[in-house]
Amino acid sequence: MKKELEHYFDRLWSINRSLTGNGNRETLKILSEIIDLKISEVPCGTQCYDWTVPPEWNVNEAWIKDSKGNVIVDFSINNLHLLGYSEPFKGKLKYEELKTHIYTLPKQPELIPYLTSYYKRRWGFCMSHKQFISLDEEETYEVFIDSSLDDNGSMTIGEAIINSSAEKEVLFSTYVCHPSLANNELSGPLVSAFIYSKLKETKGLGYKYRFVFVPETIGSIYLLSQKGEYFKNNLAAGFVITCVGDSGEFTYKKSRRGNALPDRVTETVLRQTEDNFNIVDFFPSGSDERQYCSPGFNLPVGSLMRTMYGKYPEYHTSGDNKNFISFEAIEKSVEKYLEIIEVIEKNEKYINTMPYCEPQLGKRGLYPTLGSQVGTQDIVNTMMWILNLSDGTNDLISVSERSKIPIRNLIPVVDRLMENGIIKKQ
Repeated sequence: MKKELEHYFDRLWSINRSLTGNGNRETLKILSEIIDLKISEVPCGTQCYDWTVPPEWNVNEAWIKDSKGNVIVDFSINNLHLLGYSEPFKGKLKYEELKTHIYTLPKQPELIPYLTSYYKRRWGFCMSHKQFISLDEEETYEVFIDSSLDDNGSMTIGEAIINSSAEKEVLFSTYVCHPSLANNELSGPLVSAFIYSKLKETKGLGYKYRFVFVPETIGSIYLLSQKGEYFKNNLAAGFVITCVGDSGEFTYKKSRRGNALPDRVTETVLRQTEDNFNIVDFFPSGSDERQYCSPGFNLPVGSLMRTMYGKYPEYHTSGDNKNFISFEAIEKSVEKYLEIIEVIEKNEKYINTMPYCEPQLGKRGLYPTLGSQVGTQDIVNTMMWILNLSDGTNDLISVSERSKIPIRNLIPVVDRLMENGIIKKQ
């Protein structure tokens, strides 16, 4: 998987993504090679609650040159150089005027910042502070931005569904709207796409699985304007997938509810599989979980990340590049989500069909014929816990918590007891 992840990362890296535009279409087209995306266009000007889909933004060319024709910054070399949603501009400016359109990070002088101006018309460039202070203050600079803001354009979104006939569903939401950022952009769509490709092969799923690829904020707000009431009735669990590419410890941000299914499952999986991890209570900022968990919806949506957005110095800078991430970490992020899905699938309340005393396990081939064997006694103990707590009030997480037996050890025993008709789903 690591080689495939790197292959797609390299193809996606240089594409200019934003809230709208051809870069988003190209990105979703490439991801469609991994995941069966249904790609839709939402007209600019569409009202979504208090928000409006902005004009479609595309860029052909953007640069600054000095009077000798030397290129100072070039969008084609690094798309972070152009302020996101810059309007078109052409002209010659003295240094004093140009500097009002330049954005830097004085405390991180080697890095280019990532900045946008989605809802206010302006133009600008981003560069390292080191480069900025080297500019000649007596110079006149030529500026050229060949961009367009089209009110007749559209916002592009992608969606894929597995097991569409199921009533209850699990949502995986990720965003496609940042240009060349590795952890804060590409790790999310790549992990989501590869979860889909693995999950699609799984038989007998009990839930519908919905994968959405939308521009952050406006995309999830639009989705909720269309499906919010449906989610309130049918969403069992949801996850916003972002910042899953670095080598940091897993961090889980809880849903607003705090004890919803994704919260219980993820905390259980992390506690039983990871030596070090972080659990963070919900707070009303961050990524799209703040939309899904807004008070009008209060959906069971959390976010499993590695190092949280804003908590690493490379965040929203040119330092968030291929060297910052690890394809092994991205692969393990996919695997961790698949572990969570397995527990969601198995986290039923079960009923013991033979509740009066212990059933005779031996005649069903479920009990060792030699007593006190190490290993087999662990299996028997696991069976006894499951049978005793399968009274319709305890789900599998509760059984694991009370018995201190890891979920991964309970699942195969549950399967065997189900096959023999000794327990059933409630």
